Amino acid sequence: MAFLSFSIPNLVLTLFASIVTATVAPVAAGSGIPEVKAYLNGVDAPGILSFRTLVIKIIGSISAVSSSLLVGKAGPMVHTGACVASLLGQGGSKKYGLTWKWLRFFKNDRDRRDFVTCGSAAGIAAAFRAPVGGLLFAIEEMASWWRSALLWRAFFTTAIVAILLRAFIDICKSGKCGLFGTGGLIMYDVYSADASYHLADVPLVLLLGVVGGILGSLYNFLLDKVLRIYNFINEKGIAPKIFLACTISILTSCLLFGLPWLASCRPCPSDASEACPTIGRSGNYKKFQCAPGYYNDLASLIFNTNDDAIRNLFSKDTDKEFQHSSMLIFFVTCFSLSVLSYGIVAPAGLFVPAIVTGASYGRFVGMLVGSHSNLNHGLYAVLGAASFLGGSMRMTVSLCVIILELTNNLLLLPMIMLVLLISKTVADAFNGNIYDLIMKAKGFPYLETHVEPYMRQLTVGDVVTAPLQLFHGIEKVGNVVHVLRTTRHNGFPVIDENPLSETPVLYGLILRAHLITLLKKKAFLPTPNPTVNDAFSQFSAVDFAKRGSGNGDKIEDIKLSEEEMEMYVDLHPFANASPYTVVETMSLAKALILFREVGLRHLLVIPKISNGSPVMGILTRHDFMPEHILALNPLLARSRWKRLRIRFPPSLKPF
Repeated sequence: MAFLSFSIPNLVLTLFASIVTATVAPVAAGSGIPEVKAYLNGVDAPGILSFRTLVIKIIGSISAVSSSLLVGKAGPMVHTGACVASLLGQGGSKKYGLTWKWLRFFKNDRDRRDFVTCGSAAGIAAAFRAPVGGLLFAIEEMASWWRSALLWRAFFTTAIVAILLRAFIDICKSGKCGLFGTGGLIMYDVYSADASYHLADVPLVLLLGVVGGILGSLYNFLLDKVLRIYNFINEKGIAPKIFLACTISILTSCLLFGLPWLASCRPCPSDASEACPTIGRSGNYKKFQCAPGYYNDLASLIFNTNDDAIRNLFSKDTDKEFQHSSMLIFFVTCFSLSVLSYGIVAPAGLFVPAIVTGASYGRFVGMLVGSHSNLNHGLYAVLGAASFLGGSMRMTVSLCVIILELTNNLLLLPMIMLVLLISKTVADAFNGNIYDLIMKAKGFPYLETHVEPYMRQLTVGDVVTAPLQLFHGIEKVGNVVHVLRTTRHNGFPVIDENPLSETPVLYGLILRAHLITLLKKKAFLPTPNPTVNDAFSQFSAVDFAKRGSGNGDKIEDIKLSEEEMEMYVDLHPFANASPYTVVETMSLAKALILFREVGLRHLLVIPKISNGSPVMGILTRHDFMPEHILALNPLLARSRWKRLRIRFPPSLKPF
């Protein structure tokens, strides 16, 4: 009966979270940090920041975290903050009647991107009550472009988060808000005025960082493999998605309920700072199956919220509270379940599971070291969490500040910095950070800050693919409709030929959304002759403003008669007459730097010597992806020595 009362609510909550996510907003599944990071890099995936996604992210995250799955809330809160910010940046949600006219001034790409960056900072600040950590997280991990003006805006955002949290914590001191507010603004306060360490402790801390980096990279490797298996299952339909989530829920309930039976009961300490044993939702000493006056240390970690489990692991003066076997079992369980739980069709974060796993690893190391170190087991748990986070997420500055704000132990700052640097350096030798691996698995064309060495051997002409779809300055409506229906391109070159120009010349670039707006408004001409009338008389700036997520018009919705299909449309007034262009002989590495730093969506390639057409092709971010480049140039995928042999004749081998 105890097992059923534990497992059935878990299963129901998981089932609810998976059903609403799979049927209403599938993009709300997972952490959300990879999606927001890709958006801030220029990848506008459909629906990732919509109002529907926001609602399901909140509801699904509450259900998933409450269902005993080893998932966190930090990632979903980052996604939630980004969704709220995006809705503000697009003036609200017109579909659901939530619009504000005064927000139309922010309805542009740059301001919306700034809003989303501030929203992601607010998410971390709210999840960990770490305003400065949230700000640094947005700078270090999320934002691809950073401006000084954005710094104080994000700082202002996280400051407001901290003030509101403080206010709500004060309101909830009466205990009417459940577990919210416990610990104040410092969630895991392990402040210790006597946290002294000596030179003899440094080698142990270095070893902790090295092993943490290896474990973090192993965690990323296994999670990447599991996600690929889950993606294969999820592609089968909604039913397999829900079945997979329910299977993981049942497995989790069986492990969490069964493993504490392996631990032996321990007598309650005579100097315990709280009641022992306890039966309820919190407390360091769980009775479980033990006799009065005894507690089960493994059950004390498992039958608790993640926050309470972390607080128990970080706590000081508890060196004799846990057994070696219990801590090892808890570490292996957390490591395995966090890998298996992420990827199901439900909102799930990675931050908190990584902290729990790393803290248990660090505590176990502290127990092995014993009296040979000046640091207590709780501080080893803090350093273990830092090493595992550094090995998995590869952040340094933001993680360091977040951990300091979580634990309130500034005296441990040098050790935390050292552990993060060591673990990140070790893990970088094996694979990338976890969010980059997830973005790659999802197929997001994320542009890295660095240039691959082989790109310096190629020109932009080597990666341009045909055929190129283009329009004339005055184009037949039927041709425009045909191209839009048969392609999914979002930008088209506009050229002028006779009689508008003696030789073919590039006039500019026009976007797909603008073409659809012209067709929708039916701004047609009866003859292919330019007119002197004001082309914008029947348009307003709102018609060409960037639409909200998922609200763009589609070519399939445009209905035109046969007579209208034979008419013409003048594209000159609506095309961008000064698009970015590069010559076909330009280095691909330089083109990538230009593309990323300016934040382009299209980069036109023009021939060095005119051969009839003024445009060779268009480069988009997909053309800069290593997979695309290596597929066009298979020889580049070989060893570095063989690539060098391509550049140098045999008689001039590099030395």
